[in-house]
Amino acid sequence: MDCVPKARNMKPLSCLAFASILTLATAAFPQEKIAPKAARGAWIDISEKVLDGLAAEQKKIGYPGKTAGIAVDRVTGDVFMVVPDQGIWRSTDRGETFARVDGGKIGGRCETGFSLNFDRNGRRLACFMLDGPSAYTRDGGKTWAAMQGNGRGWDAGSVDWSVEEPADIFALRHESGGEIYTSGSMGKSWQFQGKAFASVGIFDAKTFVATREKEKGILRSTDGGKTWHKVSDLQPTGRDIRIYRGIAYWASAQGLLATTDKGKTWTVLGKPVDCSYGPYFGKDQKHIVVVGKKGFFETTDGGQTWGQVAPLPPQFAVAMPGWFLNFGWDPNAKIFYASCMGKPAYKYQR
Repeated sequence: MDCVPKARNMKPLSCLAFASILTLATAAFPQEKIAPKAARGAWIDISEKVLDGLAAEQKKIGYPGKTAGIAVDRVTGDVFMVVPDQGIWRSTDRGETFARVDGGKIGGRCETGFSLNFDRNGRRLACFMLDGPSAYTRDGGKTWAAMQGNGRGWDAGSVDWSVEEPADIFALRHESGGEIYTSGSMGKSWQFQGKAFASVGIFDAKTFVATREKEKGILRSTDGGKTWHKVSDLQPTGRDIRIYRGIAYWASAQGLLATTDKGKTWTVLGKPVDCSYGPYFGKDQKHIVVVGKKGFFETTDGGQTWGQVAPLPPQFAVAMPGWFLNFGWDPNAKIFYASCMGKPAYKYQR
């Protein structure tokens, strides 16, 4: 595998170190395809037709090739797939066919599993892209509004979806020494708030939570990010929180963390489960799926019990928690989706 080009300015890691990590995550982006051996219980490539079509049109796919991002509208089941430098593609038939829908407003790729931020009530999706323009939709991908660029772009962005007209964002900029930014205009402008952060979470325009790069625990701010106070020794692995029906959740190696008081206090939800991605929600707040080193785990009783429901796709690995991989879940059709930087996108029908 080639080293990352110098122009990409990978300051935190040497080329050799980055190559080693990404190789673990993608097995050097092998070229073989997963054949559709069965309709259920197997990972099936759903991106082949799109990638072959782009190749036939001689359209260049950006670094590192193939796909780099996937998300699912849990209400409609629509699937949104990112092709590096070729935008975001939507499927309304569970991955059978895709069409590009961003109108040229989305570019680059998703570097973490928290780059694509879907409203848990559906239709509204914000895309925080790296090495390309970011944008959001409020109508399930029919129309898109662009965000203002900021350096190379983002690792994650937390959106306050609790209001009818969302405006407030708390975002983590890529390879910037952990710089965090806020926006009160859905990304039309950005305000710098500090450095040395590793993850973000927003409750409202003034109330945030975060973690730092070299400090254990959860921090909280009630003045829009000007000052921070430690509120928990628990350590999230996810790059962003997810809020559903008044409860905020955060993936961690200790279990799925939860708070009901806007981040003042945190507990492990039910039994421990190793997770780096999610949570993804089913029919209610007790029906949850998370993804960790061993695959997909589900609870139907609010975390009191967890059971594995799907493995990771072949040659996918959680080399760095929260990085390089994206997942989605359609709870109505009982389908899991997965994308890794430089590999095809897959679905798994239970």
